[in-house]
Amino acid sequence: MSHLPPLRRIRTFVLTLLAVSYLFVLLYFLFGGQWQMPGALIVAVAYMFLPLLVSLVFVRFVHREPLRPALRMSFRFNRWWLVAWVFPPVYALLTFFINLVMPGVSFAPGMEGMLERYGSSLTGEQLVAMQEQLASSPWMPVILGLLGGMVAGITVNAIAAFGEEAGWRGYLLRHLLPLGFWRASLIIGTVWGLWHAPLILLGHNYPEHPFLGVFMMTLWTILLTPVLNYITLRAKSVFAAAIFHGTLNGTLGLSILYLRGGSDLTAGATGVAGMLALGVMNLLLWHGMKKHHLPVV
Repeated sequence: MSHLPPLRRIRTFVLTLLAVSYLFVLLYFLFGGQWQMPGALIVAVAYMFLPLLVSLVFVRFVHREPLRPALRMSFRFNRWWLVAWVFPPVYALLTFFINLVMPGVSFAPGMEGMLERYGSSLTGEQLVAMQEQLASSPWMPVILGLLGGMVAGITVNAIAAFGEEAGWRGYLLRHLLPLGFWRASLIIGTVWGLWHAPLILLGHNYPEHPFLGVFMMTLWTILLTPVLNYITLRAKSVFAAAIFHGTLNGTLGLSILYLRGGSDLTAGATGVAGMLALGVMNLLLWHGMKKHHLPVV
């Protein structure tokens, strides 16, 4: 067993993870990589597994602890797994309605906003075909998006998300929880956001504002972390966190599907609208934990 003091353990883990992650992206470019498909997608997916890799090294070779309890890897199902699965679409829906009151944002049942954003990647024939399909079945995209996101959330997306969650809700939450639920959530959310920095600077999530996007992403992960932490602790498994995270990634697009206007800083789940939705959820969580003495373990 390692004799590192807890705070030193945490600091060493965080610095190692950030160094490995940032170096990974740097090496990709040094060896001639370009931030375009399909290379960018491969790098982004591989990047998600780095928290798992570093956690495995620390648990097995630094602390020499059993892997499954150290990373909260339990397959024992309970109702909180279901909460983890259905919560992200609820969040996307709430964000959608908040978006409607944001300046410069309007309801676009014909998906004009989405076509403006991504229409340049379609041929003229594809664009016409999509517009015809929307005219005949205007709600089909949201149905397909919801079903596809929910299925991906418990399959391929959950696998990739587990790569991250092993670090955040596995290793870090276990070591930081003695500091208190909210303090632990603040630290984890900050580390999680800063970990995204290289990808954000390359245009992920905030392509119009990459530098300011690092701050926005960090604020978003700070706000998201308490909800994710609470569900993980009640589920007693990091796999519930992976399902939550995977479904979140699969359904976030629903929050802007029928919207037009706004920017990457204001509209959408990772913009101001999404942060307001998370703010409401955090207030409800804090009030519920305080009033009803809700347990987190």
